[in-house]
Amino acid sequence: MASSSTSAASAARAGASQPAKATNVKTTRKTGKGTPSDAPPPQSLADAQPVFPFTAILGQEEMKRALLLNAVNPNIRGILVLGHRGTAKSTSIRALADVLPPIEFVTECPYRCPPDKPAGLCDTCRNAKPRARLPTMIGRVPVVDLPLGATEDRLCGTLDIERALSQGQKAFEPGLLAKANRGFLYIDEVNLLEDHLVDVLLDSAAGGINIVEREGISIAHPAKFTLIGSGNPEEGELRPQLLDRFGLMAEIRTITDIDTRIAIVKRRLAFERDPIGFRAGYEPAQQALRTRLVQARDRLDTLDVPDDILRFIARLCVALDVDGHRGEITLLNASLANAAFEGRSHVTRDDIRAVATLSLRHRLRKDPLDRTDGGEKIRWALEKLEKESQ
Repeated sequence: MASSSTSAASAARAGASQPAKATNVKTTRKTGKGTPSDAPPPQSLADAQPVFPFTAILGQEEMKRALLLNAVNPNIRGILVLGHRGTAKSTSIRALADVLPPIEFVTECPYRCPPDKPAGLCDTCRNAKPRARLPTMIGRVPVVDLPLGATEDRLCGTLDIERALSQGQKAFEPGLLAKANRGFLYIDEVNLLEDHLVDVLLDSAAGGINIVEREGISIAHPAKFTLIGSGNPEEGELRPQLLDRFGLMAEIRTITDIDTRIAIVKRRLAFERDPIGFRAGYEPAQQALRTRLVQARDRLDTLDVPDDILRFIARLCVALDVDGHRGEITLLNASLANAAFEGRSHVTRDDIRAVATLSLRHRLRKDPLDRTDGGEKIRWALEKLEKESQ
């Protein structure tokens, strides 16, 4: 992480002397692996707004680790962040997208289809001849907010009224699921989301495809996104079906350490006074994290998973009486991501210990008479299994 908060303001002033480099939107083609040296140009007003650097966020290590694990391995399938208001939930999620390596996509495609992967393309990109010559560009990973008051048409897409009236043609106007493809769909106060929207999200998250049948339109398009929700548990419970769809769950609380609270306020003040300069001061740390994420992704598919690790994961889920097998699959995927992020060549029990609470705490059976914290139960089960295996 960057330097302490006492030097945050001075770092911001030092970075302010470096002028921001203006870039134009260009049609380009990436020729190899790695991260382009130039940052991707903004595609919208929201993209152009300065984002608080991920490496400048203090505390909330559990939430930050869960976000990074999802960035390394999308098969974890999302994160639920529950905790007090004003604890950097939204800030961290938007900061994560800013630190992720940019993606390449077909320029005019509303779904941001990848040109080099034939599987999962929309109909237009799949039928293009020849596909290799499609114009492409580099852009940021999309982060799409789902408002609580959104309609099903806004989420899924609907008839393009303007085109229907002006040209007399039935055409599809993509919704938020289309915009979130290959990115993140963020729902603040997810526990207050309407049930009919929850049903749509469950269908799309399960298959990675959004199917729309309405007003004489029948269309299916890719909708592979990482679902991220945040909320305050005091304001209501989540439906069990939706809760189970989040791969990881992080619980965050207000920081009580005085020095850390002061440092948080100082960093925020420095950012608000000079966003560009503040970001420049943290750019080396941001680039180092970005490189680490790229290396972790490249390492992910080469990791070895010993049989004793698989057996340990299965025994842990049985000991905790976890229903179904989604807990084991998620725990394995999270352990793989943690091992890749830490630079290991194979998964170890250290990786399981690091992610077990995140992966399983929301899958434990609830006993209204038992006040024991879910994290404590998981730690007890881990200790017991390790003693038995010695």
